[in-house]
Amino acid sequence: MDLRACGREKVAQLVERGVAVLDPFTVDVGQEVDPARISTEGVVIYPGCRIYGAKTVISPGVKLGAEGPVTLEDCRLGSEVELRGGYFRQSVLLARASVGSGAQVREGCLLEEEATVAHCVGLKQTILFPFATLGSLINFCDCLLAGGTSRKDHSEVGSSYVHFNFTPDGDKATPSLFGDVPRGVMLNQPPIFLGGQGGTVGPVRVEFGTVVAAGCILRRDVLVEGRLVVVSSPPGLERAWRPRAYRSLTRVVRNNVIYLANLAALEQWYEKVRRPFLTRLAMGAWLLEGALEVLTGAKQERVRQLMLLAEKVPTDRKETREFRERVAEVGALFLDSALSASVCAESAEREEEFLREADPWLRASDRSYIEAVQSLPSELSVKGTAWLNSIVDAFCRRVEALLPGLGTAESRAR
Repeated sequence: MDLRACGREKVAQLVERGVAVLDPFTVDVGQEVDPARISTEGVVIYPGCRIYGAKTVISPGVKLGAEGPVTLEDCRLGSEVELRGGYFRQSVLLARASVGSGAQVREGCLLEEEATVAHCVGLKQTILFPFATLGSLINFCDCLLAGGTSRKDHSEVGSSYVHFNFTPDGDKATPSLFGDVPRGVMLNQPPIFLGGQGGTVGPVRVEFGTVVAAGCILRRDVLVEGRLVVVSSPPGLERAWRPRAYRSLTRVVRNNVIYLANLAALEQWYEKVRRPFLTRLAMGAWLLEGALEVLTGAKQERVRQLMLLAEKVPTDRKETREFRERVAEVGALFLDSALSASVCAESAEREEEFLREADPWLRASDRSYIEAVQSLPSELSVKGTAWLNSIVDAFCRRVEALLPGLGTAESRAR
């Protein structure tokens, strides 16, 4: 039977180019998909897969659908990525990332090198740094997880974990930062362990080296490194519910701003450090483009949720009125390219010093991104962290000037 006669022109093109499509008559490829963005080197597409989206990229060695059908919509996949089954939309997965069957990876996800996700996991607006590992039956949306140095020393989220990202008042200004960007990108920090059958009520910040015991629901920040956290269940009660009280508004806004500032720092890291590592790879320019789009979208989502929160807060206090009146200016700091550039420019001297001194390690053509970063002498890692921390601090100071009543500029040098 002829594939084209069955309306599978794009599938036929992939087969003719040498892509291993194991059962072409069960695979659907949208007319908008560009075959040139799908490598012919070692790519395997198992039966039942569906590939859509003009932005979709499939790099060498990718395997789709080994455990069950995969639906792919506008995703960009680095080399040797394995998606064993599930639904993936508007996300980027870098080299050797893997996801088990039954996954739902929605828009705004960035899974960096060797991040691993087991079966039946839901992600959206999620960033996993290299080596991060998620167990099975997890919902881990609206958060960033860093920490660890290798596949044998990695941050881990235990099975049946939930990041609670929706409040009784219908808010999603709840992003949680597990680790941080300035130290996390150096790939030399102790891992974070979130025990299974537990959860986190966002937004929180959690230090590197934290171990949260299994079965615990974390509701507070953990800002001291290397802590074992065991949370007891709250006492039972029944009382009148007061909607939209927002008693923790200061902490909520502060954590949102710090999260946004970390996204801005990660964006600079991709532009100034990761760019050459990605662009020299097959399909790498498209991967870089996609990663930057994810980071822009992540900032937009966080600002959108802050603005929705501001519409609901009561105006009986000076600080809440201030937040409502000036939240648009806060958002512009992160989303207006000229304003963002002016904030990042405050760190130009630190940036130039780090990039100049780190150049021999970062530009070595025989090293992968992970090898190059981990080869940096400790004093250079410290300088790189100082540069990125200065970006975070600069954004937080600007927001503090706009929202002095909320005290958003507390120390981030944890």
